[in-house]
Amino acid sequence: MGVPPNDGKMEGWLFIIRSHRFGLQFSRRRYFILQENYLRCYKTMPISQEEEPLRSAKMDSYIRITDNGRESINRKVFFIFALYNILNENDHLKLGASGSEDAGRWIRSLQNAVLKECPNPEKEFMSFSKKNWLPSSYRLVLAILTQSPLLWSVEISFHTIIQGCFNRFGSAKRAHRQRSIDYYSLLHNEAVTSDVIAPSPWKIFGCQNGLRLFKEAKDWDSRGRHWDNHPAIMAVGVLNGTPEAIFHTLMSLGASRSEWDFCFYRGSVVEHLDGHTDILHAKGMMRRDFLLRRYWRREEDGTYVILYHSVIHKKCPPQNGYVRACLKSGGYVITPVNKGRESLVKHMLAVNWKFWKVYLRQPSGRSITIRMLERLAALREMFQAKAGNYPSDFSSADSEVKIMLPQDEVEDIKAEDKSQQKFELNADLEEDEAEKTTSGRRSLMSLNDASDEFFDVPDSGEVIAFDHLENGWFPEVSQEWPASNMSQPRLSSAAVFVKKLHDLAVQKKGYMDFQELAKEENVVTSFGNTLQKDSACSLPCSWATADPTTFLIRGENYFKDNLKIKATGTLMQMVGADWLRSDRREDDLGSRAESIVQKFAAQGRPEFFFIVNIQVPGVTQHTLALYYMLKTPLEETPLLHSFVNGDDAFRNSRFKLIPYISKGSWIVKQSVGKKACLVGQALEMNYFRGKNYLELDIDVGSSTVARGVVSLVLGYLNHLVIEMAFVIQGNTEEELPEVLLGTCRLNNLDASKSVLV
Repeated sequence: MGVPPNDGKMEGWLFIIRSHRFGLQFSRRRYFILQENYLRCYKTMPISQEEEPLRSAKMDSYIRITDNGRESINRKVFFIFALYNILNENDHLKLGASGSEDAGRWIRSLQNAVLKECPNPEKEFMSFSKKNWLPSSYRLVLAILTQSPLLWSVEISFHTIIQGCFNRFGSAKRAHRQRSIDYYSLLHNEAVTSDVIAPSPWKIFGCQNGLRLFKEAKDWDSRGRHWDNHPAIMAVGVLNGTPEAIFHTLMSLGASRSEWDFCFYRGSVVEHLDGHTDILHAKGMMRRDFLLRRYWRREEDGTYVILYHSVIHKKCPPQNGYVRACLKSGGYVITPVNKGRESLVKHMLAVNWKFWKVYLRQPSGRSITIRMLERLAALREMFQAKAGNYPSDFSSADSEVKIMLPQDEVEDIKAEDKSQQKFELNADLEEDEAEKTTSGRRSLMSLNDASDEFFDVPDSGEVIAFDHLENGWFPEVSQEWPASNMSQPRLSSAAVFVKKLHDLAVQKKGYMDFQELAKEENVVTSFGNTLQKDSACSLPCSWATADPTTFLIRGENYFKDNLKIKATGTLMQMVGADWLRSDRREDDLGSRAESIVQKFAAQGRPEFFFIVNIQVPGVTQHTLALYYMLKTPLEETPLLHSFVNGDDAFRNSRFKLIPYISKGSWIVKQSVGKKACLVGQALEMNYFRGKNYLELDIDVGSSTVARGVVSLVLGYLNHLVIEMAFVIQGNTEEELPEVLLGTCRLNNLDASKSVLV
């Protein structure tokens, strides 16, 4: 468990996660200390500050930290996070913590350490080649190695050596582009609930068993008196338990669930997609069963979000004796209150119970949904009775359950245990010898234990993934750890909102949702005019500017009172938008001869353009480009001038996006959220500087956010009204108050109306 940061210092036990030469993952327990931008690794807890670490690495501005969610490795549960260098795909480190709160503290501390190394914003623009530029950690290693005459020849081949070490455990290729975002990766979000001023659609209609009951009202039903056939209903209550404890209880599918969930009969994991997403099959009341996609995340403030919606999966067709109900959207939001000792829990459901008699549908469906929401009261009573000592599948009692496995699998496990004993005999001796030659390394790869290639067996008392074992499920192991483990997401942040557009190119993995997107060919016109403008926001697949007063930005006294103010206007004017599709990435649209940017340049006009190019990869590449124009000289806005002419690291540390789903279902709104974030800290961004423009290309494919994120919004795109605002973050009093660069409002985007390039 990590010790909370003190004077910039964070320390505690973590697990180094690596892959065996045969492709299987294993873990090694090590003591880490983060202090003064250096991450140091020890075999045991150091007894003095003078003790030398086994290895260490510097946290500079090119390091990114990503969350990979919950993962079971050799029957032990870890909350995984990874560090990687954006300039070199081989410079990475995968770590695991025993709990989600512990992982959160480490990631926050690492992110803060990275921010301290941000370059000076007044530097002139520099574009470092990712092919020829070694990160500072590699350059330091080279300097250490070349101090010895015997190692002079190593300088030329050092990078090759590191490459070879990495390739033993799997190909990297585009691994650095497949980073997750998850619930912690955007830790630079503002510590507020929302950066958007928006009315709540929820109207209270009753109170039952100590729970307040709300229904989602339509825009025209301001008093919430109208009931749909399958209404969205929410129960809200306060529980005497920490958010982490409640989260583990809700995620459990084990025997302990029968202590509070009277609607649950039996559940199993059909498929584990990643650390944040599973396909679940649950049988319950009224002879109904559900096939659900479950996604979870943890917010920066300690809030947990669990989202569900129904899917179709080839491994779990409808079963005899059960009616397959449809959960349109649902989930839990668990927010800490009373200094984290208690939790405010919101439980929402919108269910089609599939009644065959028409006259039973509306009243019976509504009453059954409310009955199901009353599980929250049972959960509250259970926590109250146990005074916070929650039962879960992670308890030692549950971990004693025996699993019946096929004989061939039992033999494989026995063979693994024998291999463990064989490798373990000499592992520590080999490691100590390796440490003598690697103590001077400073790259992330150097923190990996080079000689620890053996299977680890769970120690007694360690956390067991019982919910996985009980259902006979073990996660599949990929040969390429970056592609399989650099998983997900935090959804409520704005950079993850960009990822939502990935639904246009979702890859079918044996399951599908109930809506599908159509495609149809179009003819390209000129760049900057392919998406129609509609100021009235009445036409589908159109754009307009959003109201700036909807968004909150840092005020003049932000560093004194930590308060945000309504934006009053924008620095730039939105002049166009593109909605494109292609078989390749469409980079640097501003340089195209047929673009609006080049048309202005050909006329010698002084206007400056700012382009936000959101790239969604897939078999068909989709591009959403937003064009903003500045009519005043660039020099009159010092912060914007520094951003345009600064280097990439500075830009990544300042460019902020605020998302808002003004119209859409509850589950999509929960996925996107309304918090500002620094996009460049989570997604790979490429910058193109022209004579009269700066283009920001946001590579959504640089992160494999949970497939659940994609599925949650699949089919919803043409029913959403999406609003965004962009701002350069002010980090000093001289840079305040902040000013919005621009806003946009996208109305019911339709994939079939994207323009073919």
